Amino acid sequence: MSDGKRVSRRFWKALGPGLITGAADDDPSGIATYSQAGAQFGYGLTWTVFLTLPLMAAIQIISARIGWQTGRGLARNIGTRLPRQAVTLLVGLLLAANTINIAADLAAMGEAVNLVVGGPSVIYAVGFGVACLVAEIFIPYHRYAGFLKFLTLALLIYVAVAFSVDIPWGQVLQTTLLPTLSFDRDMLLMVVALLGTTISPYLFFWQASQEVEESRLSHRHKERGEDKDDLAHISIDTWIGMAASNLVAFFIIVTTAATLHANGVTEIATAAQAAEALRPIAGDFTFLLFALGLVGTGMLAVPVLAGSAAYAVAEISGMRRGLELPPSRAPGFYGVVGAATLGGAALATLHIDAMTLLFWTAVINGVVAAPIMFATMLVVSGDGERALTIPLWLKGLGWIASALMALALLASIWSYVA
Repeated sequence: MSDGKRVSRRFWKALGPGLITGAADDDPSGIATYSQAGAQFGYGLTWTVFLTLPLMAAIQIISARIGWQTGRGLARNIGTRLPRQAVTLLVGLLLAANTINIAADLAAMGEAVNLVVGGPSVIYAVGFGVACLVAEIFIPYHRYAGFLKFLTLALLIYVAVAFSVDIPWGQVLQTTLLPTLSFDRDMLLMVVALLGTTISPYLFFWQASQEVEESRLSHRHKERGEDKDDLAHISIDTWIGMAASNLVAFFIIVTTAATLHANGVTEIATAAQAAEALRPIAGDFTFLLFALGLVGTGMLAVPVLAGSAAYAVAEISGMRRGLELPPSRAPGFYGVVGAATLGGAALATLHIDAMTLLFWTAVINGVVAAPIMFATMLVVSGDGERALTIPLWLKGLGWIASALMALALLASIWSYVA
């Protein structure tokens, strides 16, 4: 084996929860939001992906460090800073938002297959839900994590899509570096939607819990004290994952701007609609890539959505939990995984308007994200846990991200009452 292959293999092996979490952020619902941003505003919002990158990376690194250094998930740590009733309410809202999000993702996956091969999209959606559930229940974490990491390669499809169409890169670069800011109501709403799609609460819980799983598997739990190599590994893994996530979001916005917006298509309700609209404009190849990407990203995102909810519920309920455990040893945990996945599949069969699903997911995520982020920052800002040593710059970015999310929530409320 050549030195280059060895380095590549070591690099790939070193990536883990951060990469998976970042890739899961680009789920079919997120792709729909990015597609709508490009279709409606052209290249006008490409700058947002660079604004959110350091903020989402900071809050994810902080969540990951909490899980790694304490050996406990985020919900349990937040429970040390907030009243139990408040934590229970937030976790309940998280479960509701994740279930609705799963429904939207499964529906988009079913519609994508329908566009490519025909047939009943509802059956496809339910089939994908069952497949995700079976894999999550019966495959141990150390193998399942590798499967999820492989699925992150689906994101490369959207890079390929961008280079399969003609894009005026000079104009894209100018608009990204020198954006024209506007306080137009529709643009403000889209900025809020992009922020909520990019910095989603389920990602905090998932990565924290996966770092706990990783620390247990490696037998290097918190007794190690402050292991700088491990903390550096978490930061590198997370930065790569978040950068990949935002880069893909950038390419989706650019692609839909260069094709749909440029040809007068400005309203997109789902990612599947974006794929369908691309076919007459950009050709069958671009359409096929876009549609296949929906299936790949959905297969990654659905287990993350269900798993993050299950970890949070199990932590506040005191149930045994962990994807490494067999179902017989963690029935309550896997029961929540099943309820969220099958509940989402059931919602997907009701033919609920896609925009309605996306709207309520965004609303609940917006309500949940800000308090969870503030509570997370309180966990690392207190002096009760000596092991939680977070650099000041990272704390600063975490507080800025929390404040920005709170402002986004207030902006959303204002936009609907004004």
